[in-house]
Amino acid sequence: MDGSWREWTADDAAEWVVEPAAVDDKYARGVLGIVTGSTEYPGAAVLGVEAAHRTGVGMVRYSGPRAVRAAVLARRPETVTVAGRVQAWLIGSGIDPARRSFVLLGDLQHALADRVPVVLDSGALDLVGTHTAPTVVTPHLRELAALLTAREIPVGIEEIRADPAGWAERAARELGVAVLLKGAVTYVCDPDGDRYTVTAPTHWLATAGTGDVLGGILGALLATHHERLSVDADALTALAATAAWVHGEAARRASAGVAGGPIAALDVAEAVPGVIGMLAGR
Repeated sequence: MDGSWREWTADDAAEWVVEPAAVDDKYARGVLGIVTGSTEYPGAAVLGVEAAHRTGVGMVRYSGPRAVRAAVLARRPETVTVAGRVQAWLIGSGIDPARRSFVLLGDLQHALADRVPVVLDSGALDLVGTHTAPTVVTPHLRELAALLTAREIPVGIEEIRADPAGWAERAARELGVAVLLKGAVTYVCDPDGDRYTVTAPTHWLATAGTGDVLGGILGALLATHHERLSVDADALTALAATAAWVHGEAARRASAGVAGGPIAALDVAEAVPGVIGMLAGR
């Protein structure tokens, strides 16, 4: 690995977690808009919304199919499902890009036209470059290979696996966005040369739905820091690294609660508040 990559630590993450002040209201704490999930993958929406709430955002606005909205509200009734202002967006988790409806495309285009920071996950990765907002893409190896190949940079999964740092950097340069390449070691970088790694403290994290949880954590952090992001573009990459660190530590705590054994994605989301509280108290 290139020596210019730096491992993101708890002390680094703590700089990006702030307790609400007495004068803060839900809008000051940030409003995250979420367009995720589908009738085929409703859990992606539930998990992302759950994680966002537990990361400490002031409000979550969710837009999605009626049945998915019902599932979200059954788990998190405080979620708002009507349109309104937001300070960041999370879009794409649990969406099949080949089956996006006219209504869904309208929701995605609205989000991207908002010019607030956006997290593009799985089913919205192909939309990178169609807007001018500060953006973080969150692919795993297979998704990055597909994304770059579609941009006429043919690369296979094994090539990326052999040099994830190099390919994450190239993706950031070619796409002009911050990249969070998920894996046992997560690589976070941007076109300006900021490069961080986050090493997962438990491999039990490699299970379905945990990427959706990461998206919710990251989206919430972007919304919470919307004012900082408006004047400090480098904050985007630091927040992405912080989200990856929080995600890993939440997984470690969840696994420790079952004697170091297996965990599910919802377990990770439920452990997030303890991690946020610990960082805020450092």
